[in-house]
Amino acid sequence: MNTRSQTIANVTADDLDVLVIGGGIVGAGIARDAAMRGLRAGLVEQGDFASGTSGKSSRLLHGGLRYLAQGRVGLVYEASREKRVLHRIAPHLADPLAFVFPAYRRSNWPLWQLGIGVKIYDLLCGGRNFGPSRKLSARDTLALVPALNPAGLTGAVRYFDALTNDARLVLDTLRSAAKEGATLCNYARFDSCDFSGGRWRCEVRDVLTGRQHSAQARAIVNAAGPWAASFPQSGVKLRLTKGVHLVVDRARLPVPDAVVAAEGKRILFAIPWGERVILGTTDTDYSGPLDDVRIDRDDVRYVLGVMEHVFPAAKIGPADIVSGWAGLRPLIAGGGGPSDISRAHQIRETQPGWFEVAGGKLTTYRLIAEQAVDRIAKYLRRATPPCRTAEELLPGDFSGVHPPAVSREAVHHYCTQEWAVHLSDVLLRRTSWRYYSRETEISVEQVAAWMADDLGWNGDRLGEEIGQYRQGQGEVSNGR
Repeated sequence: MNTRSQTIANVTADDLDVLVIGGGIVGAGIARDAAMRGLRAGLVEQGDFASGTSGKSSRLLHGGLRYLAQGRVGLVYEASREKRVLHRIAPHLADPLAFVFPAYRRSNWPLWQLGIGVKIYDLLCGGRNFGPSRKLSARDTLALVPALNPAGLTGAVRYFDALTNDARLVLDTLRSAAKEGATLCNYARFDSCDFSGGRWRCEVRDVLTGRQHSAQARAIVNAAGPWAASFPQSGVKLRLTKGVHLVVDRARLPVPDAVVAAEGKRILFAIPWGERVILGTTDTDYSGPLDDVRIDRDDVRYVLGVMEHVFPAAKIGPADIVSGWAGLRPLIAGGGGPSDISRAHQIRETQPGWFEVAGGKLTTYRLIAEQAVDRIAKYLRRATPPCRTAEELLPGDFSGVHPPAVSREAVHHYCTQEWAVHLSDVLLRRTSWRYYSRETEISVEQVAAWMADDLGWNGDRLGEEIGQYRQGQGEVSNGR
């Protein structure tokens, strides 16, 4: 793997066919697809890869059962098909998971409607979902999930989606892109550009050194997620909503399957994750700083309040929170409440060779990338080979849905093979160790020392990395 200085030099030295702005899942998918079709592809990300929306999701590959109730059958069909594709090309990142959706008297989700919904859901998967759905009586539901609130329970449906590791999906997609020849650089900010002579001439700043570099590309893809509207060339109009997830010990909430927790028309989840359970998510409009999205007390109160109603005997409180994360959904602007906004995506060419990709779901990223590269190839007038991203496997040789064991070998791999630059890159995104473990269960200093050996940090840099990491942990501890 090239050194970071070599990588940013390659991005700026090559006359690229396409430069992707944004190192989330959509940008990673576009870079991979473009490179696999023989295009000279580069990608720049102002922070770490998967440090925005794509590392702060519910970690699910799902069709979106609730979208059926909204009449968005096409969206559910696309996502249902794509979750099967991802299970084929990345089985280590698509762990089939059963969901129990309990029905209660006088709720917005009657049992008869849920029963019809899950059968349609299976059909939209082409009859090849990860398992067959079925209806359960109230007695069978409580036998399966004894912690559920029995008051007014009429039964449940059980259906299947899959658990993933969102940041790992980004990283493995990028590893595949790099293998195919894409040049990828994190901590490289796209500052400006102008169009001249059929080329976009761009200025890219190395965030770590402050050095400015020039690059040129025949096409640019704005896949910057929540930051997509910040460029002068952008015509995208977004509505940002905040999603908060909390992590608790599974011993405190021993659910065998994921459980859907309905709150009015909204649904939250209790998702088993090894020895932990992920609770979430919220969906509220957001207008604060993009680089500092926090969990506040109202978020904690809301999530725990819903869980208290569904699991009253568990008595989960703020003291039970192991960790948490907050992220932004860059939805295409629309009316209605946050949960009513479509999760469909848009691909637009707003200026010659300037493409914008907005909206969409983690589950459909590969399809979004395929459609975007089709548009780019047409603009470039390039007869490219057919898309192969639905057949070619992603690399899966190091970790999957669950965090790997804390080891020197793992840290060395992330530093030398996966672009890790800061301590948080390893602890949050490469491993999820910080999200999965309590403070007393992992030695931050030891991980930092291992990174120092690989990256040549001196004592001052080592201390700075530990300090910056601890200072940035308000996101996962605020509100307890």
